[in-house]
Amino acid sequence: MENKKPKKQLNKYIRLTGIGLQMGITIYLAAYLGKWLDVKYPNENNLYTIVLTLAGVAISFYSLLQQIKNINN
Repeated sequence: MENKKPKKQLNKYIRLTGIGLQMGITIYLAAYLGKWLDVKYPNENNLYTIVLTLAGVAISFYSLLQQIKNINN
């Protein structure tokens, strides 16, 4: 029975490393979409890039908190 506990602990670490990758990809895609929109619809302040990057960060943090809550349960 003690054999299952280390495996479960290892599973948590694997999930945590995946969270970092997921956050990076989400923020990158949001910034990339913002840059694409700024090229397609030009403006002075690169507003699309700024807004979508911040939205990507917010979505990533929300997802991070939800996944950590699930890991702890």
